[in-house]
Amino acid sequence: MTKRTTSWPMVVPPGTKTVGTARVRDDAPSVGYAQRKLAEKFGTQPSHGFDEIADGDGARASLTPAYRRDAAPSLCMAKPKKGSKYGNRKCEHNGIKFDSEKERSRWFHLIQLQAAGAIRDLELQVAFVLTPRKQRADGTWERASKYVADFVYVDVATGNRVVEDVKSEATRKNTTYVQKRKQMLAVHDITIKEI
Repeated sequence: MTKRTTSWPMVVPPGTKTVGTARVRDDAPSVGYAQRKLAEKFGTQPSHGFDEIADGDGARASLTPAYRRDAAPSLCMAKPKKGSKYGNRKCEHNGIKFDSEKERSRWFHLIQLQAAGAIRDLELQVAFVLTPRKQRADGTWERASKYVADFVYVDVATGNRVVEDVKSEATRKNTTYVQKRKQMLAVHDITIKEI
């Protein structure tokens, strides 16, 4: 790599077309496709080129806040937040994280049932192993397959252990969930109660 011999700012005499292998732009650059589209979208037309705007010359005020260099980073570079696949909103209560507000509401209801003595041994996010970890013929390992139930408790009236999962109409049809629900019945002889 060669060392630069000129100092900055570099002065180029008028009428020069190239400096080394670089092409020198005209004093009045033509409006490019992106500039035209921005002008159409926001109804503004900068009086200078974009380089002058970036350097802070007068046209900065004509730009919308999303394209200003001094605008807040959240306006300039932040990607729009993508909603969840099924429309649920994750929430938290007393350090416990829930996948949806419906699940949190069910947790509050189960706590009340336990306090009233209708259920006992209430547990949250209990994992059940469906297929154990196994080693393949080539020596690598296949991970264990698990199902994580939202709530597990014992119904006092019947003495049965209940495994509950909070599901919406859409998530009940999820193929991965349906497969795990069937495996829970086959492996552990447990029917999942969907709420």
